[in-house]
Amino acid sequence: MWYIAFMSTRNAATHCGQFSTRVTIACVALMAPAFSTLARAQATQAPPAQVVPTRAQPEKAAAANLDLAAIVKKGVEFLVATQEEFGPLDAETNLGKCEWPYEGVYRVKGQIPVAYRIGGTAIVVNALIQAPDLATDEPRKQAIGRGMQFICAARKHPLMSHVEYDAGYDVRGWGYTYGLDTLLRAKKADAIPAALKDEVEATILWSIEAIQATQIPEVGGWNYARPTGRDKVANPSPFMTAPTLQALMLAKEMGYVVDDATITRGLDTMDAARSAIGSYVYSGKVNKERKPEGEPVPSACARMAACESTLMMAGRGDMGRLRASVDAFIVHWEWLNKRRAQNGTHIPPYNIAPYYFMYGHRYAAQAIELLPRQERAEYRRRVNELMLSVQSENGSWNDRVFARSAGFGTAFALQAIMEAK
Repeated sequence: MWYIAFMSTRNAATHCGQFSTRVTIACVALMAPAFSTLARAQATQAPPAQVVPTRAQPEKAAAANLDLAAIVKKGVEFLVATQEEFGPLDAETNLGKCEWPYEGVYRVKGQIPVAYRIGGTAIVVNALIQAPDLATDEPRKQAIGRGMQFICAARKHPLMSHVEYDAGYDVRGWGYTYGLDTLLRAKKADAIPAALKDEVEATILWSIEAIQATQIPEVGGWNYARPTGRDKVANPSPFMTAPTLQALMLAKEMGYVVDDATITRGLDTMDAARSAIGSYVYSGKVNKERKPEGEPVPSACARMAACESTLMMAGRGDMGRLRASVDAFIVHWEWLNKRRAQNGTHIPPYNIAPYYFMYGHRYAAQAIELLPRQERAEYRRRVNELMLSVQSENGSWNDRVFARSAGFGTAFALQAIMEAK
């Protein structure tokens, strides 16, 4: 309790990250319950009605002998079984069971936007490629092939055109980013069906072009919520910019032509979005003169690791900040869990949206693998136990109220587990 008296909830994770490995882990383990109590006392609004019937406690997962290979296997089986025939892309293109559409509250003419269908499918395909024993799993290989066929075909949909892009609230960037990331990783893994190789290559090149064409003018970075008008300057979102930059950097690493200035501007926006206490604003940059502390750490704890990992990969990171981002995720996980599978999006007191939950696990796991090797096992254990405490009995995860989005949630969970090197 002396530590609680010394530091505010807002900056605890940042201070924790400066200790040695042993002290950091102990600090997180001992402080989490106390911080939870303190945060509850500060809350100004009761949480919305519960959607999911039960919530397992992290202690239950901690007591179990975790068989991660079996957990991944069960998750893969769930994903293969839930690939669906959502609907034709147009009057002539009906590919059958080929996708795992992500479903959120946003609609275009009452329908799930095609970018969510691409993004959700790509994230699942990525997880299925990474999972062990692909060579001997014919149903999975066929599901992957159908998913790639959908990603390539869907880029031709009018609502994916970057030429006609006019900003506004527009989520097609999620399709560009995760479509590119998945197809690049499929190419590295030699997992592209022979009949699709030319189309996949064309889609990779198109995705790079689309991402670069839709970056925010002058400022750099990306955001799905922008003023209408392609040439208008807007506030970039670290939440979206981080995975987009990772996809571009992977493309460059694999020999594709990528504009260095696009990457540099994106990295600059993330530096500008980081506060004095290590949190990242939801969009824009920190006013370091008027409010240097930016947003409270609980508000940002699901995006901090994604941002710090991206900066580390680009050679602009800091090991202390990276470690602190994982500490913050663990310490403030309870606040993310309060919003899991709930209605509404940015709900007080910390304006956390449900869709940050699985995203946070996936990128916290990535950050762990960038830490010194001797620190990783304990961090993996903590994050896996938290994640497994909210796994459904059928082997899936879902942080939304929409059953369809269990594909996205499960795929991110499996990627988090399989991130271990």
